[in-house]
Amino acid sequence: MNKEILLVVDAVSNEKGVEKEIIFQAIEAALASATRKKNGGQIDVRVDIDRNTGDYDTFRVWEAMDDSETTALENPITQITFSGAKELDPEIEIGGYIEEPIDSIEFGRIAAQTAKQVIVQKVREAERAKVVEAYKDRKGELVTGVVKRMDRGNVVLDLGNNAEALISKFDLINREAVRVGDRIRGYLYEINTEGRGPQLLVSRTSPELRVELFKLEVPEVGEGMIDIIGAARDPGLRAKIAVKSNDGRIDPVGACVGMRGSRVQAVSNELNGERVDIILWDDNPAQFVINAMSPAEVVSIVVDEDNHSMDVAVNDDNLSQAIGRGGQNVKLASQLTGWDLNVMSEEQAAEKGEEEAKVYVEQFMQQLDVDEEVAAILVQEGFTSVDEIAYIPVEEMLGIEEFDEDIINELRDRANDAILTRAIAKEEAISDAHPADDLLEMEGMDNDLAHVLASRGVVTMEDLAEQSVDELMEIDGMDEKRAGELIMKAREPWFAEQDEA
Repeated sequence: MNKEILLVVDAVSNEKGVEKEIIFQAIEAALASATRKKNGGQIDVRVDIDRNTGDYDTFRVWEAMDDSETTALENPITQITFSGAKELDPEIEIGGYIEEPIDSIEFGRIAAQTAKQVIVQKVREAERAKVVEAYKDRKGELVTGVVKRMDRGNVVLDLGNNAEALISKFDLINREAVRVGDRIRGYLYEINTEGRGPQLLVSRTSPELRVELFKLEVPEVGEGMIDIIGAARDPGLRAKIAVKSNDGRIDPVGACVGMRGSRVQAVSNELNGERVDIILWDDNPAQFVINAMSPAEVVSIVVDEDNHSMDVAVNDDNLSQAIGRGGQNVKLASQLTGWDLNVMSEEQAAEKGEEEAKVYVEQFMQQLDVDEEVAAILVQEGFTSVDEIAYIPVEEMLGIEEFDEDIINELRDRANDAILTRAIAKEEAISDAHPADDLLEMEGMDNDLAHVLASRGVVTMEDLAEQSVDELMEIDGMDEKRAGELIMKAREPWFAEQDEA
């Protein structure tokens, strides 16, 4: 029967491609489990199999426990006092084990049945480990597999060598017809090393998939002569990618399109006919947005850096094309460039510009005490705040035809006065504000910061809990880490209420 163990190990190892040592360990665990059951199921047992002959020995095991603090063992069946263990083994340490040989059970039908489940589990774990080892460096790459089965809308891919990947129904292209036996590609975005659930998670909808496909179809991209800066997708319908050439002799857009559109068509065919706009990247954000709005032509563009947005004006005839069906074109352009885009007609842009100009004119008339004509000139020259007037070099303002040096100096003096008045009013607001006791006493809060917060309308811990990190970052000297800690401390009562509920 001992030779039978060696035959089982060889057979399972060859069939599953698992190391023999793992099978030996599984059989040892199974024999130990069967021995425990035979002896009442409570003792600890260890089985040691000779890897060459198949002979094995069985030992009952006790753990040596520290008996200096406790008077009784928690489980005398599996534990022994340290003083008692020292009598049997003078070199033993606390946490070590005392072993006593006991009769071994035969590796017969009962042991084999017990071993079966253990072996299956060990084999499964070994196979998962092999898959993780094979794919651990391939996260973020393109993988190709054959559709093995469909499971509740999810697709299981056979990647070969006992490796399977899952494409969840949320990672499949909408309305894509997938059948068992189809060979498809996907983007490997996660490797699950846990004992349960799918190991390799693949997506057909991520923008990275389109990037990887272009690397495959366009040699210049794979060789680094062309860089793909970014990508945005509406899976199965339309996408935009931004490209940049590292070689002045290469047209990056033309290279990605290919002869008669062959390269871009190959990528589209792989993604269920998804159309793609190839956009020339530009380090000027405004020009990049203009390029990204293709095929619509942009008439004018206004950049609002504070809000990280742009107003994009197009001809009335191109308005629907610029927006796209369901806002698709502007949405993809916004995702690609990272800017919030407000698309409007020329007429709407002009009306908005006039409204904003009126606001700035009134602001300058009030803060600088000037007439409407002077204020209008400042707005026409691109000024939007008194700070710009106060700090812009005099030489630049001398370029304004309607102003001479005396007028410019007077405007700068008034702008500085307006800034000083604003700062004094701010200080007064801070000194008049009174934070609530709970805000003052909150851990991590200091008196000065509490008054600054109160001047901004943040008077209580509840008020602070409703703030965002970005809002606190507007306070001078505040860093992102401290802002987050303060907000989480203020929200602790919320979590306590949830726990009680």
